[in-house]
Amino acid sequence: MDDRGSATAGAGGGAGTVQIQQSRRLPDFLQSVNLKYVKLGYHYLISNLLTLCFVPLIIVTLIEASQMDLGDLRQLWLHLQYNLVSVIICSSFLVVGLTVYIMTRPRPVYLVDYSCYRAPDNLKAPFDRFMTHSELTGDFDDSSLEFQRKILERSGLGEETYVPEAMHFIPPRPSMAAAREEAEQVMFGALDNLFANTNVKPKDIGILVVNCSLFNPTPSLSAMIVNKYKLRGNIRSFNLGGMGCSAGVIAVDLAKDLLQVHRNTYAVVVSTENITQNWYFGNKKSMLIPNCLFRVGGAAVLLSNKSMDRRRAKYRLVHVVRTHKGADDKAFRCVYQEQDDAGKTGVSLSKDLMAIAGGALKTNITTLGPLVLPISEQLLFFATLVVKKFFNADVKPYIPDFKLAFDHFCIHAGGRAVIDELEKNLQLSQVHVEASRMTLHRFGNTSSSSIWYELAYTEAQGRMRRGNRVWQIAFGSGFKCNSAVWQALRNVKPSRNGPWEDCIDKYPVEKVS
Repeated sequence: MDDRGSATAGAGGGAGTVQIQQSRRLPDFLQSVNLKYVKLGYHYLISNLLTLCFVPLIIVTLIEASQMDLGDLRQLWLHLQYNLVSVIICSSFLVVGLTVYIMTRPRPVYLVDYSCYRAPDNLKAPFDRFMTHSELTGDFDDSSLEFQRKILERSGLGEETYVPEAMHFIPPRPSMAAAREEAEQVMFGALDNLFANTNVKPKDIGILVVNCSLFNPTPSLSAMIVNKYKLRGNIRSFNLGGMGCSAGVIAVDLAKDLLQVHRNTYAVVVSTENITQNWYFGNKKSMLIPNCLFRVGGAAVLLSNKSMDRRRAKYRLVHVVRTHKGADDKAFRCVYQEQDDAGKTGVSLSKDLMAIAGGALKTNITTLGPLVLPISEQLLFFATLVVKKFFNADVKPYIPDFKLAFDHFCIHAGGRAVIDELEKNLQLSQVHVEASRMTLHRFGNTSSSSIWYELAYTEAQGRMRRGNRVWQIAFGSGFKCNSAVWQALRNVKPSRNGPWEDCIDKYPVEKVS
């Protein structure tokens, strides 16, 4: 796998000097105007066009009203009296319409708080220890060991990521009991902290959605949570399996739909992945990559449809857009769990993965764009499309500027190449992808929970302000690309015992391998 280095993004600006031969000549403003501000002005004008059109109408109405005397007001009152039936009918339609709208409109879904699991220090896996253990297992040949070493060096992971306890033994002990223990530590650790921070009693939870792709025991992971916290008997619980790294957004979408039906309740979403029984002990290169990237992690999210929770909630869910490319055979098999020729099970990553991910992303943002982009960006995109379509002009397709729609980006930390490609294709800056790179460096690829570690990073850096919009975007097997859009309801501070609490002062690191 050719894991490319980070793409550098930036723009250099230069200013030419103008020789003024006649001292009385006015400056050439066209040479000095920064086009960045012209574009910002255009976007502001178009985005507020409707408001600007209504301003003159409101002014005229106020002027006319100010010129009315008592006689004019009496004439208006008499006119309404003689048309009482019409007034009653119009009022009735207005009341009925407002009632229907209030009853049928989507209920807002609030993110009260969330918690990301941070494993104990004894589970850290520095590169040297990782390679030493891999060598001592005796399962990997020299070529496979060297391959893993190169992947680690180029991965973007740091020296403090975590692997499960079973992998620290020599030889490793990947048993069912150890896998259950890993699941319990991660899920219960995140949930204990979530309940402590929100003061919500487990008995108040009405909906539970758990997603874990590769470990699905009986009883299920959701049943383990119900048993641990003694959740109520009529809880709506769901366990999503095999849906890959984008399943966290799918779980949020399912919880959102359930909150539209069940009133005045809480929903808990738990996103994790289990590594213990899914470590690959063979020598097929495409199946060794997950060993080098995936690490221990998980998140628990508390959602609510209670109006009273708006005051304490961190975010409001704005949009969820899901894209599934499973109808295409290449997309379906690009992330595939299988056995190698020696009968050893692992997850194989196709060489076409980046191209397939790019196609899924294109479809997803094409759907998301009209929902979030300013009208100015949509008009520019449409105009370029019309010119290209009907005039056969040789113009480049206009790439919408998603930085005008979002303040923060949480790109799934699947690997350095994934982050590099999105940074380049969406024309993002280093700051926009900082949360993703630092999450990959500190925690590795924690699968579906990585987008929550990234959101926690943004909060820990003190960057989340009231009204800011956040774009969480994740990729997963199938192949799927899913997006969730959140809006901050206040200036958000990090919650107690957050994943970055002990190390945020060290970030961002200047150089990531």
